[in-house]
Amino acid sequence: MNNFEENKQNSSIEAKTKAEPMAVKQTGMLKERLSRIQRSRWIRFAAVSVIFFGWVAWLGSWWVLVFWFLLFDIYITKFIPWNWWKFSPNPIVRKVMSWVDAIVYALVLVYFLFLFVGQNYQIPSSSLEKTLLTGDFLWVNKMVYGPRVPQTPLHFPLAQNTLPGGFDSYIESPQWAYHRLKGYRGVERGDIVVFNFPAGDTVATKVPNPDYYSLCYEVGRAAVWANSDRFGKVKYRPVDRRDAYVKRCIGLPGETLTMKNGTVYINGKPLPEPQNMQRNYIIETDGTPLPVDLLDELKISNEARSLGNGQSPYGKELWYAMPLTKDAKKAIEAQPYVKQVRTLTIAESNPMDSVLTYPLGVQKSWTHNDYGPLWIPKKGATLKLSLQNLPYYIRCIKNYEGNSVEVKGNTIFINGKPATHYTFKMDYYWMMGDNRDNSSDSRYWGFVPEDHIIGQPMFVIISFDPDKPLLQSIRWDRIFKSANPDK
Repeated sequence: MNNFEENKQNSSIEAKTKAEPMAVKQTGMLKERLSRIQRSRWIRFAAVSVIFFGWVAWLGSWWVLVFWFLLFDIYITKFIPWNWWKFSPNPIVRKVMSWVDAIVYALVLVYFLFLFVGQNYQIPSSSLEKTLLTGDFLWVNKMVYGPRVPQTPLHFPLAQNTLPGGFDSYIESPQWAYHRLKGYRGVERGDIVVFNFPAGDTVATKVPNPDYYSLCYEVGRAAVWANSDRFGKVKYRPVDRRDAYVKRCIGLPGETLTMKNGTVYINGKPLPEPQNMQRNYIIETDGTPLPVDLLDELKISNEARSLGNGQSPYGKELWYAMPLTKDAKKAIEAQPYVKQVRTLTIAESNPMDSVLTYPLGVQKSWTHNDYGPLWIPKKGATLKLSLQNLPYYIRCIKNYEGNSVEVKGNTIFINGKPATHYTFKMDYYWMMGDNRDNSSDSRYWGFVPEDHIIGQPMFVIISFDPDKPLLQSIRWDRIFKSANPDK
């Protein structure tokens, strides 16, 4: 053996001799740590591990298992000094960090609860009255249809899209692909559904209503972009950061929807109306005002009462315009001073209704009472495209499914290639409010893609009447009431 080989062998033996005590020492430290762990802590760790493994299986992303080793250290080995602050000689540090520790745990718990189980949402408008009322706070079950894995993972868990001061509550990057975990069932007709507003992909921050596209149609896109002082900054919002809406599912994927004189037809068959559905009526009296007590008894809100009223042009009679359920209509018709209760016509309510219905700006004879026929896209279904039907489906193809769409002459190009057909990647739904004549719904902004579905409201947590003083505003009779009484 030459000197070089002998020195190399000696160095290897020396290194091995030094490493063995270190390895033995580390192994001894681990055994000592494990021997000090109380049985109750092992039991808690085992319970947390079972929950974690079940969650990973449900999630279907096995790479997440690497975080189990973090749990093992938190509960068992504690090589990372998670509770360093408990041993600080400074009492202020211990006090402050105890609050920080509690808040962090609470935020993590709330984040997972809101993301995968359910969340509270408020009813801000009257579009579903009288089924749901303005001021209702709902508990929304996300597990019914299966919760979505967050598409915008970096966001503050207690804010939808805006923090106090007008700052975004999320960071746009990274963006994850749409994925929904397994739920109990799919969306059914008649379900009241909470979803992200599809037309809320672009917003003018100072004008939340009407939506950006309606605003551009009314005043012009150039005016919206040029007048940030008036309309606010124009910005894009990811799917799961768009405002939440709540409506009733009327049409399912693959069905054809038609409306005739306010009645909805699916595949040619009329749908039964929700029990508490409202329509707008003209009420004419002999000059006697409608008593406030009667309107309170019928639970007609101040917003509904202000829809319209005044002196009849034909004499001393008074007239009112307001939404009524069938039962409320009968109660008002029974009053001796009421001369007539009739349906409010489109010409009286909005002569531009046919232009403002979906798709916006397309000349058609449709109104919110006489609409369609319109086919609802279904995942895997192929549509034959034409210049006539493209306006009805271009948002689905372009905005929701991420394709480029152009029309050159009489030819439609999708992703730069001529296209005569298109196969849809997602299911779509048709949503409408129960307050039929006062609802901004699919008749005005179109289909709801499946990746916008959030969940189903289960019950009313608490309800506040916006027409009454705060201390008298709680609607005690609505607490824990079903949020979908027609199902």
